[in-house]
Amino acid sequence: MGFVHDCRVCGGPLYETPLLCFENMPAMAQNFPDDSQLAQDHGQDLTVCQCSLCGLVQLDCPPVPYYKEVIRAAAFSEEMRGFRREQFADFVSTHELQGKKVLEVGCGKGEYLELMQEQGVQAHGIEGGLEVVQASQSKPYHMRHDFLEKADQTLSDGPYDAFFMLNYLEHLPNPNETLRAIAHNLYPGAVGLVEVPNFDMIIRAGLFSEFINDHLFYFTKETLSDLLTRNGFELLDCSEVWHDYCLSAVVKKRQPSDLSHLKKIEANIKKNISDFLEPYASDEVALWGAGHQALANISLLKLQEHIAYVVDSAPFKQNKYTPATHVPIVPPDRLREHPVKAVIVMAASYSDEVASLLRRDYSREIEVAILREHGLERVE
Repeated sequence: MGFVHDCRVCGGPLYETPLLCFENMPAMAQNFPDDSQLAQDHGQDLTVCQCSLCGLVQLDCPPVPYYKEVIRAAAFSEEMRGFRREQFADFVSTHELQGKKVLEVGCGKGEYLELMQEQGVQAHGIEGGLEVVQASQSKPYHMRHDFLEKADQTLSDGPYDAFFMLNYLEHLPNPNETLRAIAHNLYPGAVGLVEVPNFDMIIRAGLFSEFINDHLFYFTKETLSDLLTRNGFELLDCSEVWHDYCLSAVVKKRQPSDLSHLKKIEANIKKNISDFLEPYASDEVALWGAGHQALANISLLKLQEHIAYVVDSAPFKQNKYTPATHVPIVPPDRLREHPVKAVIVMAASYSDEVASLLRRDYSREIEVAILREHGLERVE
């Protein structure tokens, strides 16, 4: 009997009908009863669900009691150690991390911290299992007992230049908070390596036995990308690795967009229009266009002080005023009834059509200019 009815990631409702139901499954993958425990060991039903909004496949059961701890049987594989050495070397080299602080989230006994340290970084790790941390105090890397479960949680030896988290994210009941906490402890622009079991491959290969209570989530490339991007990261790459069993995502901490160039463009256009308006009195200039860009330009460039009226062909805008700046909006015939000497066209994708109409139907003595991205363009 499950207990989760909404997606743990996006909060959307799970489909009412589960995708799969399994009976008498192991209650946890790391619980191996001995002779004295067999009578108390019981199976558990397992229900595989899917979010109806983001599509993430997940279990609706509570996490296993040891979900904060990392237990790695794969660490004993020489093939895996070789793969990780090569992977870490490439990660460190590509992102120029030599000498930088790199954090492993969920580091187990430090098996991979040791390999990362070999690449010339300052390897740090946090682990939810207290005993393994206490047993690793003499190691050459930095390892501490901790678990990131609140978005604003701060690690005392941070911030870090990079992080990695390998086959751990799928165990966590609140991955949003953990990922946001990781981002909170990174320098701007820091990179990360995140791996999870590959549900795309599980589906392709028909691996029905891959479901276990330890893994609350089953990520495809699409749903893993969605989780990472909604929690403060840009996705740089996502590929299938380790015989396609894992999805390996390289991410970068998202930074605010730099829109400073827009202010430079605004200043240039403001000067451009000011130069154009200089020979004319305010009642000698009209503006054609009452779309959102034109309305914004009137406010931003304070054009209400320099134009007589705004022309627009849409009847529902005519005989009204521009919002905030209160310039009269009039039909095109006003150009004949109360002619002006110059018209600035701000009609977005219709600007060329409007300019042609002005040249065809109105006095050729009217000076016409179109507002382009680079500034005003006079129409001959």
